Amino acid sequence: MQVGMWWRSGRTVAVSLLAGWFSIVPMALAEDVKGSSDHALLPRFPGATIKAYKAANYDEAELPNSRIDSRDAPLLQLAGRVTQIGYEVPATTSVAELAANYASLLDREHFTKVFSCRGDACGEQFASVVVNSGKVMPDAFPVAFNDKARAYLGKRSDAAGDTWVFLYLTDGSSSNERNNIYEEIVEPKALDTNQIRTIDAATLKGDIARDGRVALYGLYFDTDRSEVRADSKPQLDQMIAVLHDNPGWRVYIVGHTDNRGGLAHNLALSQARADAVTKALVEQGKIGADRIVARGVASLAPVASNADEAGQARNRRVEMVLQ
Repeated sequence: MQVGMWWRSGRTVAVSLLAGWFSIVPMALAEDVKGSSDHALLPRFPGATIKAYKAANYDEAELPNSRIDSRDAPLLQLAGRVTQIGYEVPATTSVAELAANYASLLDREHFTKVFSCRGDACGEQFASVVVNSGKVMPDAFPVAFNDKARAYLGKRSDAAGDTWVFLYLTDGSSSNERNNIYEEIVEPKALDTNQIRTIDAATLKGDIARDGRVALYGLYFDTDRSEVRADSKPQLDQMIAVLHDNPGWRVYIVGHTDNRGGLAHNLALSQARADAVTKALVEQGKIGADRIVARGVASLAPVASNADEAGQARNRRVEMVLQ
């Protein structure tokens, strides 16, 4: 782990350089950190370089929405798709100019200001909580401490939910002739709690013994197609194993869809998918065809609301049901 020096509050402190998030590069050789990119909502300020980057498809976030005078002050609690970007920009662009341009951009993008502050008006502990507490900024993002800092929190609401933008602009011109931009964007994103999809044979047997059925989300199909994808093999192998271990079982393979599209189309699609899974079990697993009946029921038996993407994903499934 490398250690670089960064200027804060008129003194030099050590900053860990973790996973390439931060590096000191001569201005003539400055380049973005590997794997980073601008966020679509906030185009890059001219001349800025990404010095730190972190993005998560789903994560929790804490953002300041008021003056902070205590390290224990409450922060706004959010969750969703979280993107954190740390830029450096030549000090020829002042923090005041950065702030004015971002304010104009966010106004055009229909964000409403929830909170903003400048320097001491942000509170005695604002910078400490934002930068050093580990609650807001990750370690090793570029920043400077002084009374020229400006912060902004904005919100935009639409049919998808609330999108939040937090900006922290700091003046580092006295130490390295660069000013700093910290962006954090939190976008609405439902948590997928069904990512561990392959169900092993023992669990299949237990679920069927208890409920008479089991929903299988580890069988994959391309959109509006019925061919079983190759990445379905781990789940097919477990289905084959449980059917071999229980030779007296006769089962239905039942295809389900969400409610998008016409019912007649979805009935045909769900039947074709059930037929494809049945064919794979018979041909790949040498399961007797007389032990399996394929049925498609489209969206007639949902397990969640079809009003949002998360519910639709749960409804798109194949079930194995004991006859």
